[in-house]
Amino acid sequence: MTHSTRRHFIAAVAAAAAGAALPSRLRARTAREITWDDLIPPGVPYSEIIGEGDMDEASDTWNPIFDANATKLNAALDGMFIRMPGYILPLEQSSEGVTEFVLVPYVGACLHVPPPPPNQLVLVQTPKPWPNNKLWEAIWVTGTMRAILQSTEVAETGYTLSAESLETYVWE
Repeated sequence: MTHSTRRHFIAAVAAAAAGAALPSRLRARTAREITWDDLIPPGVPYSEIIGEGDMDEASDTWNPIFDANATKLNAALDGMFIRMPGYILPLEQSSEGVTEFVLVPYVGACLHVPPPPPNQLVLVQTPKPWPNNKLWEAIWVTGTMRAILQSTEVAETGYTLSAESLETYVWE
């Protein structure tokens, strides 16, 4: 090994060791910040997603009928490490907080009105519960997104997000 090669080797080992010594939060990946518009595939206008619906008189619920664009997902987001804002619609909740929820684009989505289309709903699972006393706050969710249609008790969702972190959204 030449002197120059040895110096490069030692520098590479030292750089790797320095990186390993950093706290994991300093070595963390940088998440791509996305908006709700990013969930709609390129070339699909939002106005074509909104559907009609029928009132189910027996259960007093609105059953939206979306066109085919409502279930078209942005495949480029599949497997991507992202950060996005939204509101919580709890699915799994305990005294410690919420560990599974649907991330929705506006307060009250799915509760008192027809749900947004599936490509505007994200099913989130988090190992660290979000506090019950903060359910009405806007939040940021950071984690790995998957583009996959799923049914929940409140709506059909188009994406899942394995959350690594949740934080309060600060309005600027």
